[in-house]
Amino acid sequence: MERFHVTGMSCAACSARVEKVVSALPGVESVAVSLLTNSMGVEYAAPATPEIICQAVREAGYGASPADQKQNAPAVSPQDETKAWKAVRLRLIVSLCLLLPLMYVSMGHAMAGWPVPALLETPAAGLYELLLAGLVMVVNQKFFVNGFGGLLKKAPNMDTLVAMGAAAAFAYSVGQLFLVIGGSHAAPHGHIGYYFESAAMILTLITVGKLLEAYSKGKTTNAIRALMDLAPKTATLLKDGQPVAVPAEEVRPGDLVLVRPGESIPVDGEVVSGQSAVNEAALTGESLPVDKAPGDRVTAATLNQSGALTVRTLRVGEDTTLRRIIQLVEEAAATKAPIARLADKVSGVFVPVVLVIALITALVWLALGETLGFAVARAVSVLVISCPCSLGLATPVAIMVGSGVGAKAGILFKTAASLEAAGKVKTVVLDKTGTVTRGEPVVTDLLPAEGVSETELLTLAAALEARSEHPLARAVHGCALERGLTLPPADEFTALPGSGVRGTVQGKALLGGKTAFLADQGILDQGWADKGETLAAQGKTPLFFAADGKLLGLIAVADAIRPESAAAIAALKALGVVPVLLTGDQESTARAVAAQVGIETVIAQVLPQEKEAQVRRLSEQGEVAMVGDGINDAPALTRAQVGIAIGAGADVALDAADVVLLKSALGDVPAAIRLSRQVMRNIKQNLFWAFFYNIIGIPIAAGVLVGVGITLNPMLAAAAMSLSSVCVVTNALRLNGFSPDRGTSHPPEKETEPNQPKGELTMNKTMTIEGMMCMHCKAHVEKALNAIPGVTAQVDLEAGKAAVDCPAAVTDQDLTKAVTDAGYTVKAVE
Repeated sequence: MERFHVTGMSCAACSARVEKVVSALPGVESVAVSLLTNSMGVEYAAPATPEIICQAVREAGYGASPADQKQNAPAVSPQDETKAWKAVRLRLIVSLCLLLPLMYVSMGHAMAGWPVPALLETPAAGLYELLLAGLVMVVNQKFFVNGFGGLLKKAPNMDTLVAMGAAAAFAYSVGQLFLVIGGSHAAPHGHIGYYFESAAMILTLITVGKLLEAYSKGKTTNAIRALMDLAPKTATLLKDGQPVAVPAEEVRPGDLVLVRPGESIPVDGEVVSGQSAVNEAALTGESLPVDKAPGDRVTAATLNQSGALTVRTLRVGEDTTLRRIIQLVEEAAATKAPIARLADKVSGVFVPVVLVIALITALVWLALGETLGFAVARAVSVLVISCPCSLGLATPVAIMVGSGVGAKAGILFKTAASLEAAGKVKTVVLDKTGTVTRGEPVVTDLLPAEGVSETELLTLAAALEARSEHPLARAVHGCALERGLTLPPADEFTALPGSGVRGTVQGKALLGGKTAFLADQGILDQGWADKGETLAAQGKTPLFFAADGKLLGLIAVADAIRPESAAAIAALKALGVVPVLLTGDQESTARAVAAQVGIETVIAQVLPQEKEAQVRRLSEQGEVAMVGDGINDAPALTRAQVGIAIGAGADVALDAADVVLLKSALGDVPAAIRLSRQVMRNIKQNLFWAFFYNIIGIPIAAGVLVGVGITLNPMLAAAAMSLSSVCVVTNALRLNGFSPDRGTSHPPEKETEPNQPKGELTMNKTMTIEGMMCMHCKAHVEKALNAIPGVTAQVDLEAGKAAVDCPAAVTDQDLTKAVTDAGYTVKAVE
């Protein structure tokens, strides 16, 4: 989709006209015009070209030009908005300076008896009012140029209503004035027979509304501007080992960049040297810093907090993650939600219908015997109270604010349609590996045989597995390294696919592998086989090890469940959404994982190519969201009504998804659904107000309540019109108060590490810790404590304390050792 700037649009009728004209061009497949950002997105093929599209828009009476895709510039730059806002403000100031003396004579003298010069007690006062009102109309000539220009091109808009209303009031008053000067008509008593002040007041009040609307609309794009402001303007490039400050746009992939503590990272890249804590809150919404070391990836616009980093540049400029986020938010704002279709249809015929109603209103009152002045006043009131702007802004302002709020929380909606669809989801299908679980196997149980210690079992097993590339082998090897064990070398290593491994360590012939493999060797008895089956039923993979034909013991490995998974599932259920676990794993493993996180519906042993079919089947029962992170999830993500990709997953999954979770947290799934529902609720409120305002306001302006003594002065009608758009935009701004609430209000019944049995007694302890100086220290201590199986810890940096929830099996010594090993001092455990 190519983006274009569109100028000259003032209301929903304008955007509908532009959309209609461009859609009619040969080769144009789809068009989405945003009144909020004054932009247009067009998907097209030959024979359509950017020149043809822009020419069609110009012939319709508006301006158009291709957007600056290279710089990924916003549809309307802050400088342009500021310039436009200042121009409107100047018009308003001049209008007020002319309006006040006009109102003093026309209303103050007549109604309050305020003194005026003797000259203004004569018919010459009409000339005075004509002059001032005429100057106000000249100052606000934009309404007349756009309004009558649109009418001549058979595309009337809001400016047409304002221009015709003001012109009608002015023309009637000029006619009255000539009759007075010609002597064929008595001078109006107290100047009340003229409507010069109404014409001037209408234009001034509409300008007030435009100023307030521009200010409010500017706030809706604050999220995008805040993201753009995050990108540093300069970078410290390492040239021949020497740091040189250069503009960020001059950095190229492969360059080495030095990032000092307190500086924002200017590029997407990989850490080459140095260690630090990086605050990624700007992109992911996660307040705790993330430790970075050589080999780790870093992202542009994140903040380096503690140590200097040397980063090899991978992506710059428009290719960075930050730019992709900005582009996604802008594209979401430029698209249209299905809920906006009704408003678009009404906007397309709104202005012509209002013109007809105004004409009928005048004719009916004249037919009923009312004066021409009364009939004109009613018709003018109908023209100026009608507001297509509120209809046109009802949806896009909420979409823009909602998309921006989501982006700040690390939740990206690619289109307005996906933002709407997320709130309608009834079923969420969750891929197990990498979504509900971490996707990284860890050792959960060490069961040594009689006469064998845990250390001996783990040392020999890890030494053997060190030569293997299997993920389960890496888990065993990693566990030994974490415990600081020294591993002897393994010789004569052989991998037996589908069974296990064998080799020689310290002169011992070692075997390791599945239950069946060691059973075939005659090493396992039934008791140990039963232990393996028990662990398998809990979703773990049992690995048996033997040395010289004698069993060493059993090591269980499992894919660790994400700490937030159970809370996220509980939050989904609280929203009335049914979670479904979809996996290619064995039924027993899948059900064990599902039981730990609270999922009742499990679809297991599904091949990658079958996932799409399962999602399609579930879609027949209602709207479905698919959550995944891998390449094999892409077809299912595309098939679902809403595809949700975990941000840390494969690029192809991100491309196939409708919603991207940058934080890679499952808790953002219910947060995305809640945000969608709040945005849709806000849109419905806006649409209700827009329709209700016009349905009620137009009849009252036409005079249906004259019989009960209620009439609507054209000036009050103009004020009501101005406020209607402001109310719609202000209501949308309330979405800025949205809080992600990633399921923390629905805590899991237990910690979800696989090695913690359900129902185990939990202890609450408070640790007093010395040596913590910053947020990095806080994160370091929390990481050390939370690494203990079953432990949940939260550190209060100012108080120097840690609140710890842990199983009864975890001792004070275990907690103290974890903190001490992290480099801090424990003063007390209570």
